[in-house]
Amino acid sequence: MNAHALTALKLTGIAFGAMSLGLLFMGLGRIVSARIQRRIGPPFYQSFIDVIKCFTKTSITHNFVMDLGIIMALGGLIATAFFVPFANFSVLGSSSVVIVLYLMSIGYLGMAMGVSASGNPNATIGISRALALMLGYKIPFVMVIMAMILTYNSSDLLTYALAQNHGFGSWHIFKYPLGFIAVEIAFQAMVGEKPYDHMIAPAEIASGPMVELSGKYLGIGFLLHAVQLYVETGLIVNLFLGGAQTWYIMMVKMFAVYFTTMCINAVMARYRIEQGIRHLWIWAGSFALLQLVYTRIWG
Repeated sequence: MNAHALTALKLTGIAFGAMSLGLLFMGLGRIVSARIQRRIGPPFYQSFIDVIKCFTKTSITHNFVMDLGIIMALGGLIATAFFVPFANFSVLGSSSVVIVLYLMSIGYLGMAMGVSASGNPNATIGISRALALMLGYKIPFVMVIMAMILTYNSSDLLTYALAQNHGFGSWHIFKYPLGFIAVEIAFQAMVGEKPYDHMIAPAEIASGPMVELSGKYLGIGFLLHAVQLYVETGLIVNLFLGGAQTWYIMMVKMFAVYFTTMCINAVMARYRIEQGIRHLWIWAGSFALLQLVYTRIWG
């Protein structure tokens, strides 16, 4: 097998691995929420069943733009997963966090284009809320990334992960504590969990972007969220939690990040959209700015 074929095989494995791991996290997250709320909850493999059922159902599409947008969204996030190191391993060699942030935006904008083309007003409202919320969490996240770039003079995620391989005390969660708090607050909004689940808000806008998705399109929506979980939890582990030298430790750390998110989701109520953005700017933004200033002045 030549080098190109081997690389293609590895990328395919990462794509399916990201979807599978994300679906597993989604199932476990539902169990966590159920236990906190004194419910039994579905089995951990329920998300896999949901996706399989969706791909066996009849699909309804409104136009070519809707099809293109959904595929663009999933493709953008899968491409992002290729640049996120897993257990200190990167298939492409390069793991620039700038590329990761750029490709993540392509995925989100693809989803916005696809569901907006459906013409459903609830979908449009959900997308407008999601894009507005991006202003709240992207700015603090980028400021924290800037602090790390100033420290290492590099934007490579693998460099950040390897720099933390000198023991528990070398983890960036201790070196950048304010930045970690800012990113954790932003992560709650990035995955759309309470108190920042304005995009879905079932009681208000009937699940927003998901309202017009049926059949395989709804299945792709599940896979989209699954890959998003893989990318964003992996990003936080590599940035702050020391990365990982083995695949099972990486999975445990990634789930620990998501577990914290689901615990908050289970006990919080949803903010109004303007409250959510203001909260992100005031708290996540303040912590991120303080971390950036401290890093710039005192190194």
